[in-house]
Amino acid sequence: MGQSRPADQAGLRRGNLALLVRTLREHGALSRAQLAVRSGLSKATVSSLVTDLEARGLVHDAGISAGGQGRPGQLVDLRPDSVCGVGLDVHVGHVGAFVTDLGGQVLFQRRVTADVPGMGPEKTLDQLAQLAAEAMAELKNAVGVTVSVPGLVDTAAGTVTFSPRLRWRDVAVADGLAARTGLALDRIVVDNDANLGALAEQADSDVADLVYLTGDFGIGGGVIAGGRLVRGSIGFAGEIGHMAMDPLGPYCSCGRRGCWETQVGLGALLHACADPDDPIRDPGLDLDQRMRMVRARAEQHDRRTLDALHQIGTALGLGVSFLVNLLNPAVVVLGGYFAALPEWLVEPIRNQVVAHVLAPGAGGARVVGSRLGFTAATTGGALASLRRVLDDPTVVPVIQTAEEPEEAPA
Repeated sequence: MGQSRPADQAGLRRGNLALLVRTLREHGALSRAQLAVRSGLSKATVSSLVTDLEARGLVHDAGISAGGQGRPGQLVDLRPDSVCGVGLDVHVGHVGAFVTDLGGQVLFQRRVTADVPGMGPEKTLDQLAQLAAEAMAELKNAVGVTVSVPGLVDTAAGTVTFSPRLRWRDVAVADGLAARTGLALDRIVVDNDANLGALAEQADSDVADLVYLTGDFGIGGGVIAGGRLVRGSIGFAGEIGHMAMDPLGPYCSCGRRGCWETQVGLGALLHACADPDDPIRDPGLDLDQRMRMVRARAEQHDRRTLDALHQIGTALGLGVSFLVNLLNPAVVVLGGYFAALPEWLVEPIRNQVVAHVLAPGAGGARVVGSRLGFTAATTGGALASLRRVLDDPTVVPVIQTAEEPEEAPA
């Protein structure tokens, strides 16, 4: 028992450091006395912890508190530029990167059009590594990289088990990216794009129960229940795009027939609203450009476009009603291309939800468009990387100053 005490004490200190970082992130600059009140820790413990965080460069003095009762106190606040998180994105039609600091400021954001299924895993990882190097060229304080990929992801191994849309199977993304960038393997995480989108949406709201839907060529889902991401028994929860909605329907990329994504995926929308030679169907154009064209036609009351959107919205609403009956979320967030077209999709979705959900008032579920759009997955990836610090600030090393003597060689 005695041998476990140092480890227990170290773990308790890490937890208390994380508590102070999260408290400052939520409330902004606070005095040590205020930190003690909000954290429930003693003033002496808070003082010691703040000294530790200062040594790691995570907090700094932020002036003197004004107003209130008692003597003014020295304020402590996070240094927002002390660390940053990197999110990378592998998508059917592009690779992307997003970098944010501890204060939420976006430091880098770029998306590069690419035919990922045609390029194959090796060339895609080459391009992703090049983009990562560009994103991190001026950064010395990145605490981690999280890669979002559509499909089944073994997060523990950093491997894409199966991605029908990318045509990838058993691709060691973390190993490949580490080899190409020189990043330590333990700083690279690979996760499903919808899971990361759900985490980003949760961070942008105070909702503890939500379903996030990716709107892309494939359809995925991220589920937050009781404030926590639902991964399932082996980590593959959320593949809602492969619910069999029509057993005699068209073939899906997964090889089965009638999956939900064949009805509501981006391919279904583009097929319904435009001929093959229409610019909207041009894969060389960025998705934002293509969605702006769809919006413009809908705003001009183009009948084919409006009919296509109503068709998609109705089919989308039927599947959403299944999810609401099963999960009873407070919010269903429409991401990806759905987020670009809420004016035409939300109403038919709500109609289907009201008609098919057993609970009164559709169980209280709201249907809303994402404010993050196509950036949700990379935003979630950057936030997931930062969570390493939020969960354990000791991953940031103590800053060595010139005054500190160097250790004698062993």
